[in-house]
Amino acid sequence: MEHELATIRHTASHIMAQAVTRLFPGVKLAIGPAIDNGFYYDFDYDKPITQDDLAAIEAEMKKIIKENLPIKRFEVSREEAKELMKDQPYKLELIDDIPEGDVISFYQQGEFVDLCAGPHLRYTSQLKAYKLINVTGAYWRGSEKNKMLQRIYGTAFESKESLASYLEAVEEAKKRDHRRLGKELDLFMIADEGPGFPFFLPKGMVLRNMLEAFWRQEHAKDGYEEIRTPIILNEDLWHQSGHWDHYKNNMYFTSIDEGNYAIKPMNCPGGILAFKRRMWSYRDLPIRMAEMGLVHRHELSGTLHGLMRVRCFTQDDAHIFMLPEQIHDEVLGVIRLIDRIYKVFGFNYKVELSTRPESFMGTIEQWDVATEALRSALESYGCDYKVNEGDGAFYGPKIDFHLVDSIGRSWQCGTLQLDFQMPERFELEYVGADGERHRPVMIHRAIYGSMERFIGILIEHYAGAFPLWLAPEQIRVLPITDRCHEYAQKVLEQLKKKGLRAEIDTRNEKIGYKIREAQVQKLPYMLLIGDKEVEAGTVAVRERSKGDLGSMSLDEFLASIEKDAKLPLSDE
Repeated sequence: MEHELATIRHTASHIMAQAVTRLFPGVKLAIGPAIDNGFYYDFDYDKPITQDDLAAIEAEMKKIIKENLPIKRFEVSREEAKELMKDQPYKLELIDDIPEGDVISFYQQGEFVDLCAGPHLRYTSQLKAYKLINVTGAYWRGSEKNKMLQRIYGTAFESKESLASYLEAVEEAKKRDHRRLGKELDLFMIADEGPGFPFFLPKGMVLRNMLEAFWRQEHAKDGYEEIRTPIILNEDLWHQSGHWDHYKNNMYFTSIDEGNYAIKPMNCPGGILAFKRRMWSYRDLPIRMAEMGLVHRHELSGTLHGLMRVRCFTQDDAHIFMLPEQIHDEVLGVIRLIDRIYKVFGFNYKVELSTRPESFMGTIEQWDVATEALRSALESYGCDYKVNEGDGAFYGPKIDFHLVDSIGRSWQCGTLQLDFQMPERFELEYVGADGERHRPVMIHRAIYGSMERFIGILIEHYAGAFPLWLAPEQIRVLPITDRCHEYAQKVLEQLKKKGLRAEIDTRNEKIGYKIREAQVQKLPYMLLIGDKEVEAGTVAVRERSKGDLGSMSLDEFLASIEKDAKLPLSDE
């Protein structure tokens, strides 16, 4: 987010908070930062603040803006800060967290004073374009052990034109919401009995299976072998891998035969055990093991969101074990594979190189070598990339691939992580050309990221109108009258013999109703069959976006869709 836009949005959050304090006397203030696409402020109030209240809050914001209040910064001692905020318990907690010696600053506009580091606009009248979006619940400091607060989201821009464009994009995103479309198209569901644990329904499974088939096809081309590792493994393994120290709060546990076990949050330790089953020669490397691995992670209930944020998901993982001199070529190979898979779906993407975090395994020297190897591969491939300092995995630097969908939104999916640490921890070895034992280097990588999230992204990217090869139902046969049923059934049989996913609608409904329903379900093709088609031995073809294509023989129709109906072949 640009600095100027962040300043506008931070100011908007304070103006909104001031409006709330005027309308809801006694409200307690928490935090109100600028965020991507807008801002929010968290409040503690003894009555619900609802969506219906947003218009009144916006009206009060308008008054505050018209008052043209100067926004002034001032600094105080810790004792003065606590006196200022004596009736605001959340602010007092934040003041206690400020390190000794750090500056404690406030901003004031009219009667409203807030603990804040800034920056802000100089006058309230400088806020030109804003909109409150919705009200949700949010735990104080993101912990479900704390009180649930009321969070009001809004957005602000430098101009009314930019705001209007953004709101238009938001409305388009609502139409594409994968939760709504997933229900309408009968692809998946999430039951109250399993929050965060999605059910894939028959049509959703077709979609999923086609994605997996394409994934397997492309990985076979690049010399990957597929494995499957257990969901539950002994707790000791997770201590050895380092996940216990870095990830245990997100893991689920169980006891078996009086031993302690963990449900895997990652696939890598299982892949490492698969590699370790035998001693390899340097001639065997690189070894590329791919896995569609089901993992479970504990996510806070407030963060769950359709298929985008779940508690169990299938990662399209792969682990590559290689010689140090093979790093460059293997990283390049992964980048090429990601590039050609994303192109099939029409995705552009952005690339980030993430470096050593504060908490990490291994030596700084190892991290420098690994980071430089990733940087070199990206530059060899000609990738534009941004450096994301300190955001690497705890065991190594990584490259993240952010998809850009059809309406310009960015989604982090693919990742490539270079790892010198796990081979050390698990004492992985191969026999080198010198007859001695050596450590391999390891790559962790995923392309879809997770099947669940990628499917959610695809639903929104295509707005549910999937390409022919991916559509759960590719063709629907629509006989116009009962007299046409026999011929229509023969057409259906021919379609199915060709391996096409086709259905027939023989309900006693008007043809217009059947067509509209097929359109709502976003089916790629409809074949209408009336008396004329029965007599001529043809089908009247209707395509999802082009409409009526006229009558043609079934063979002509099949020839026209043959290529698009099959698994796509990516560019080499």
